[in-house]
This record gives sequence, C-alpha cells and structure tokens, in this order.
Amino acid sequence: MVFKKLLASMGAGGASVETVLTEANVVPGGVVQGEVRIQGGSVDQEIESLSVGLQARVEVEGGDQEVKQDIEFTKQRLGGAFELKANALHTVQFGLEIPWETPVTTIDGQQLRGMNIGVTTELEIARAVDSGDLDPINVHPLPAQQAILDAFIQLGFRFKSADMERGHIRGTRQKLPFYQEIEFFPPSQYQGLSQVELSFVADDREMDVVLEMDKKPGLFNSGGDTFRAFKVGLNDFQGTDWASYLNEWLTQVGGKRNWS
Repeated sequence: MVFKKLLASMGAGGASVETVLTEANVVPGGVVQGEVRIQGGSVDQEIESLSVGLQARVEVEGGDQEVKQDIEFTKQRLGGAFELKANALHTVQFGLEIPWETPVTTIDGQQLRGMNIGVTTELEIARAVDSGDLDPINVHPLPAQQAILDAFIQLGFRFKSADMERGHIRGTRQKLPFYQEIEFFPPSQYQGLSQVELSFVADDREMDVVLEMDKKPGLFNSGGDTFRAFKVGLNDFQGTDWASYLNEWLTQVGGKRNWS
C-alpha cells in the first residue's frame, strides 16, 4: 500500500481530472459554467485544493523577437481539502466570472486567428499540482463592442489579424497585464493609412476604445503612428452613428498621403 501511494503521488495510478464546460460561448462580464470531474485512482488520496482559472497566450517582447507566454489572469478556488476514495468519481460544478477586459475571440461566429483563451484546472495533491488541458472558450463582443466593429466593416475596413500583447495602454482603465489589438486593412479612401489597430478596455459601466493608426510615409511626412481614444458607455451607445464618428477621425489622419 505504501508503494502504491508513492506511485500515486508521482501520477501513476493516481487521480485524474477532467473539466467539461456547460457553455463555451460567453461575453466579457459574463460567467462560464462547467463541471470538474475527478476520477479516483488505485488508492485513497488527499486532495489539498482544486481551482479553475482563465489563461491567455500573449505576445511578450523579448529582445529582437516576440515570444509567446501563457498568463493566467483570473483564478477561483473550488472548496477546501477532501479525501478522494480509490476509484470514486467526485464532481464539482462551478461558475467562473469572465473579467470585463477579457479579449474578444469570436466575431460574427468567426474565430479570430491568434486568439487562444481557455479555462485551466489545477488539482493539488501532496503539494504537487496536476494541471488539466486548456478548455477553450469563445468570447463574443459586448453589444457596444459589436457596434464599433460593425462601424469599421460599414466603412469598408477588412480584418487583418488579432493578437494579445503583454503591457499596458496608458491612459486607460486597464487592470489586466495584457491587452488585445484587432488589426484592420483600410479601404482606398483612407490613402494615408497602412493599417488601424483597435483595442477595447472595458469595465462594468463603459469602455475605452483606443485606435492606433499607422500612417504611410509621404513627401513631407515620414509616417508613424497616431493614437486616438474615446469612451463608450456599455448601455448608452445606441444613440451615436459610430461609422460617421470614426470616419471623421480616420479622414483627419489618413484621408490623404500628405504629398503637399
């Protein structure tokens, strides 16, 4: 029996953990529902703790190159310690809150390339942590975010890519250690722009909308980036024509190539 417990502590014949999501489609500020199933091994084991969290794969500047890093940005403990009997099945249901700043991974039913966010599960046994596989979730835009995205599409912008970068956007309400950039190709009427990057930083009342516009170089202009930021209420965004609002800024920055 002692030898079996030793093997179990090393993962051989020990408990296994599986997480099943009831609904993988969520929005920022929502709740992902699921169940953790712990299957007992060949011997009784003391489970010291069980937790679930959210993890994102983000880009981190590393010298001359960017590297990917997994960051757990929220965590929830599920109950206290308990004994798991041999071969017994122990289930724990949970509701994990999605932070308001959580990046969007799905727009109009299409998965954004470069987005990797999911639920992590950790089972601590004898001070050893057994991490389950990442269970992906689909984070859909809030209605206010969808209104801004729809405005870009209405103006003729085309989706290029999306990524998550470690760092902070100055002047925003950001609390997470990373942020999302959604990149668009501009239509021909914005001759002075090469691309536009869009970031949302939300809380439970409103969000910061940040635009980084990459300007093309011209005869009297070396190009470069121009930033614009504005606030949008999550519950009072319907009264604004966002396409016209964005067009005014975008035309000001990228309406011509600055040849004269």
